[in-house]
Amino acid sequence: MDSAAHHRKSMNRRQFVKDVLLWTAGLSLGVPCLRIFPAEAALPTPILGVAKGADYRLLVVKAVEIAGGVGKFIKTGDTVVIKPNMGWDRTPELGANTHPLVVRTLAELALDAGATKVQVFDHTCNEKRRCYTNSGIIDELEKLGDARIAWEHIDPRKFVPVDIDKGKSLKRWEIYKDALAADCYINVPVAKHHGLSRLSLGLKNSMGVIGGNRGRLHHNLGQELADLATVVQPKLTVIDATRMLLRNGPQGGRREDVKEMNTVIASSDPVAADAYATTLFAMQPQDIASTLAAYEMGLGEMDIDKMEIKTVQI
Repeated sequence: MDSAAHHRKSMNRRQFVKDVLLWTAGLSLGVPCLRIFPAEAALPTPILGVAKGADYRLLVVKAVEIAGGVGKFIKTGDTVVIKPNMGWDRTPELGANTHPLVVRTLAELALDAGATKVQVFDHTCNEKRRCYTNSGIIDELEKLGDARIAWEHIDPRKFVPVDIDKGKSLKRWEIYKDALAADCYINVPVAKHHGLSRLSLGLKNSMGVIGGNRGRLHHNLGQELADLATVVQPKLTVIDATRMLLRNGPQGGRREDVKEMNTVIASSDPVAADAYATTLFAMQPQDIASTLAAYEMGLGEMDIDKMEIKTVQI
C-alpha cells in the first residue's frame, strides 16, 4: 500500500469513529450510514495456520505465526478487540465457550505487538457475570496484570444502527460500536454444534456483537450472518477447536458431548477458517448455510482445495 492509500485508509477510519461518536452523542441529524473501513484485499489463495497439540498457548502462537504473524494484523498504538465466545454459563471443559488460554495468548500477542488497549467482551446469552467468571477467561486475563487489557460487560448504549448496504436479507442492524471502531478486530469462536445453524464457528460468533432482538435473525440465519459479515470484518479469525462440542450445542452441559481435538486454526479469511473447521466435524463447508452464503457473496474462499493449509504438530 502506497503512502497516499495508507493516508486515505487512516482518514476513513478516523472519520468512521468520528461519525459514530457524533451520532451516539446526539449531534447527528439522522441515522447515519455507518461503514466499517474497507477489508484488506482477499488473497487468491488463503493461508490457514493449523496447529495441533496439547499446549494450547503454543498452538495459538504457531497458528497466528503461520497465518502471517501478529505484526501483520496489529501495529504499535492500535486498539484491539478480541471477541471470544463466552456467552454461556459453562466451565471450560464443557466446550461451550472459547478456551481461556486461547484468549489470554491472543491478548499477550496483542500487547507484545504494541497495542495500547485490548478489549474483551461478548453479548452473553446467560447471565453476564456468571458467563464471564465461569468461562475462566477473566481469571486468565487477570493473571497478566496489565492495565491495557479491559474486559467489560456489554453496554447497551454502545449499540449503533448500521446500514448493511450489501445485505441480501439484512439491511440494517444495531452493532456494537467498539467492535466496529477498533483498529484490529480478532474473532475467536469455539468450534461447536448448534441446534439451528448446525455449527457455530466464526461467522456465527458475530452474533455476540449485535443488539436488538437477535432471535429475529433465525428465520434466515445463514444469509443474515453472511450479511453481517459485510460490515463486521475481523482482520484475523482464530478458531478454538481444542475441545469440540459435538452435540447439544450451543450451550452444552455434558462432558460426554465434548471431544478433545487439540487444534487451533488461524486465518485472515473468515470464510476459509469456517470452511476448514467444518471438516473437523466430518461435514462439508457447503453444509453450513452461512459459509455458503458468505462464499457466494465473495467474502472468502470455501473450497478446501484452493487454500494453502499449513499444519504443524506440537
